Amino acid sequence: MRRVRVGIIGAGMAWERLHWPAFQELQSEYEIVAVCDITRDKAMKWANRLGLGEENAYSDHRQLLERTDVEVVDIMVPIDLNFELAQAAAQAGKAIILEKPLAPNMEQAKACLELPGKYNVPVIVAENFRYSEEYNALRNLVRQKKIGEPVYVIAHNASCFPCSMVKDTFAATEWRQHPGYPGGDLLDAGVHDLAGLRHIFGAVRSVHALGERLNYADYSPYKSFHINMLFHSGVVAQYTFNTIAKEIQRPLIGTRIFGTQGEIYLEERSCGIINLFLPGVHEEAPYRPGRGYYNELKNFYLAITGQEPIAVTPEMEYGDVRTVFAVLESLEKGTVVEVDPVADYAPTY
Repeated sequence: MRRVRVGIIGAGMAWERLHWPAFQELQSEYEIVAVCDITRDKAMKWANRLGLGEENAYSDHRQLLERTDVEVVDIMVPIDLNFELAQAAAQAGKAIILEKPLAPNMEQAKACLELPGKYNVPVIVAENFRYSEEYNALRNLVRQKKIGEPVYVIAHNASCFPCSMVKDTFAATEWRQHPGYPGGDLLDAGVHDLAGLRHIFGAVRSVHALGERLNYADYSPYKSFHINMLFHSGVVAQYTFNTIAKEIQRPLIGTRIFGTQGEIYLEERSCGIINLFLPGVHEEAPYRPGRGYYNELKNFYLAITGQEPIAVTPEMEYGDVRTVFAVLESLEKGTVVEVDPVADYAPTY
């Protein structure tokens, strides 16, 4: 098996806690040869930890991209830098693993769509919800009509940002507390939930959102987002993303999919069990939590070695980002906003 040589751009928490554990499981597939971080001490720390030596540590991504032995770059930087770094990597002819969302605004998101064709490089967007076992299990249960025809969905995420603003957490990072992109935590964290719903139910026809502005902090423009979604497949969803409160009671609201013959319930992504309720019947479908990061890197390896297609392309993630900005437009205008003009991806139930 040929190992693909990887350069890391951005050696922060996303690298240490999310991508690095997955790379450790894929040592037969990938070889990390260089590390870059704007903080050189951080890059040197990881280069030494990986046994690369400080000569393979960089604070300027352009130096890493000049290396002919780097085949793939894994980009994990603040959201407002995503497209800039992806474009530089594509121009250098590198295959790209790009963290979600693919860009901080729609203009750059559209430009990101052109990178694979324009520079003839493969690009995967690391939207781990689309690669997780739980969302793929939910998708399969719906497609197999385990609860009959799907009718509507309730999905809730009480993502209390202030509760998480403690040492060594993602919410403690300066760029998340004072984001340089619209949408704040909705574009950073809420986009995962929207991607998961789109993964199950396909393209979104329209959204209508309500919310009260958050005027005393920068991490989110609204205290909470209450979003009605109509999918091209006919399913209606009610998605709520709360940025300042925490859900305490059990069971959690979670994700509930209602069909003509029953209900599917996922309390939280870490629980390891999907509940299936039919008249007089309760079934449990187990899954392994936290496998999205491994699965996305495995898929990319198989794709660039010609064994299978990339599952989450820039086109797929573009739709997720477009949904976020449609929500923000709906909040601003107080109207229903169209999202996907055609049902380019709509499950057949």
